Amino acid sequence: MRRLVVDSKLENKICSFCGRPGSRRNRLAGGLGAMICFECLEWYYEDSRSSARVAKRTRPVWDEMTDTELLAKLPLIVKSAEQNQAFVIDWIGLIRARKISWAQIGSVLGVSRQAAWERFAAHHRGDDTPAKAGS
Repeated sequence: MRRLVVDSKLENKICSFCGRPGSRRNRLAGGLGAMICFECLEWYYEDSRSSARVAKRTRPVWDEMTDTELLAKLPLIVKSAEQNQAFVIDWIGLIRARKISWAQIGSVLGVSRQAAWERFAAHHRGDDTPAKAGS
C-alpha cells in the first residue's frame, strides 16, 4: 500500500488568523487544517491571560468593524476555508488509502455512502491519490 502524506509545506499554508503565509521565518503551528503563526499565538495567549482584556470583550470583534474592515477580512476567510477544504481532501485520501469504505466515511459525516462518494471521489484517482488539475 502506498503511503499518502498530507501537504505540510509551510509555503503552502497561511495563518488562519492573520493570513500571513508560512515560511522558515514565519513558522506555523496547528492541525486539522487550521494554522496559527507564532506572532498570533503569542498575542492570543497574552490576550487570554489578561483578565482586563477578557472582561473588555463583550461582543464579537466583527460587531465593531467598519464595512471596509469587514470586506478586507473576506479574502483571508476564503483562503482559510480553502486551506481547510484542501486538508479535508488530503484526509479523505489518507482514509481511502487504508481501504476504509465510502459507507463508513458517509456514516461519520451523517450522509449516505453515495453522497460522500459524490462529494469527494472526484478529487482522487482510482488509487485514491489526490488527482492533479486536469487529470
